[in-house]
Amino acid sequence: MGRRLVSLCLLPLLLAAGACTGGATRDAQTPAADVPGEIVVASGRDVTGKGGIRQQLIDAWNRQQVKQNSGYRARLVELPGSADEQRSQLLGALQSGSAEYDVVNLDVTWVPEFAEAGLIRPLSDSAIDGDVIPSVAGTARWKGRVYAVPFNSDVGLLYYRRDYLREAGVRQTTLGPGLTWQDLLDLGSALDDHPPKGYEKLWTTQLAAYEGRTVNAVEAFASATKDFSLTDASGRYTGNVKELTAGIMELRRRTEKPYTLDDAFDSEEAASLSDFADGRTAFLRQWPYAYGTLHQTFTGQQLGVAPLPGRAVLGGQNLAVTRSSPRARKAAELITFLTSAGSERCLLDAGFAATRTSAYVNDGVTCASAPTGGAGTGPSASPTGESTDRMPRDAAGRPEYARRILLPALRDAVPRPRTPLYGAFTQTFTTELGDLFTDDPPSDPVLASRLDEALRKALPN
Repeated sequence: MGRRLVSLCLLPLLLAAGACTGGATRDAQTPAADVPGEIVVASGRDVTGKGGIRQQLIDAWNRQQVKQNSGYRARLVELPGSADEQRSQLLGALQSGSAEYDVVNLDVTWVPEFAEAGLIRPLSDSAIDGDVIPSVAGTARWKGRVYAVPFNSDVGLLYYRRDYLREAGVRQTTLGPGLTWQDLLDLGSALDDHPPKGYEKLWTTQLAAYEGRTVNAVEAFASATKDFSLTDASGRYTGNVKELTAGIMELRRRTEKPYTLDDAFDSEEAASLSDFADGRTAFLRQWPYAYGTLHQTFTGQQLGVAPLPGRAVLGGQNLAVTRSSPRARKAAELITFLTSAGSERCLLDAGFAATRTSAYVNDGVTCASAPTGGAGTGPSASPTGESTDRMPRDAAGRPEYARRILLPALRDAVPRPRTPLYGAFTQTFTTELGDLFTDDPPSDPVLASRLDEALRKALPN
């Protein structure tokens, strides 16, 4: 990716003038001239590893700045801890001014909170163009304004063991769109009749008391109720006992113990991935990063991936410019580079879900910025220089499943409830639904009534 891609359309991405909507009381005046120096990008852990694709893209931007003698460079700071801990660190740092961050990489659920608190700057509407997948683009807006630019996306997927299905006598071992939960149960019956060595239960997922439980529950709720949404455009609670009851019923059905691995109820992403890789289940609900990870263990004849039955939840991270940045214009230019078509192709090749349609469908969009992020190289290599990448790829070098499975899944994905009080929502949602997984769970209507009452308190009008 040449210098031309960095300089394209910088002016439309400049920070919008005017007052910030929501809870901010300060004026968002057009910033003064930037102060040359270091642009600090704060982000969570890169799942492609140390020196991963995000760092490689920032390195590429820095090389361009050296050639231009611009006086700027970018530095990536990876925040430790879980997503909840990272959110708390960012909120504390930006509210207190204890850390000088210019760009923050926000989970898609955090954008309303940071926008409402006046911690990030509104951007021009042209910061997001028509190439960004529509469902993904929606995560960067709040109350009609653009506050961030999608960097990498995420969506729930269903991984499965082709070889286990063959051993159980299943003829069709390529699963695709239209798969239902009942189809999975039918496959479970075949596996129970002819269990492969090491096989214990039909599937595993992430049901520990953290965001994974919220995601799994929202997927069940959205599958049970058409146009499911617990909040309106302003973040106010709009749920009711009827749709909560339907969602709980679906979640109960999906997590019944005869076919759900016992460890799933205490599992996060890493544990569920390990249990699946160890052969304890035939199916796994996971994110796109697992595609490359699992192919380090399994061949294409052993492993398959399909859309989740029903609806899948949208995840991912968006880049925003902090209100306190003294280099806001240059920070916006950096975001333009990091979210360009070429950079998105680099992210896709490395194992992330790209946010731009062109990265999936346009063979002319290639990765030229990251020396180890391109086709056929993977995110890392052995000490001898031999590629360790075993990810199946299409003729253009993308992950083989990207265009036919990942892109449609992103287009159809549903967001989690959008509210500045997302932290309160997910804590309440996770805690209340925990009763469903006890030895003596309440009935669906009783649990729905409790959940409705708790959410009304957590998300007051």
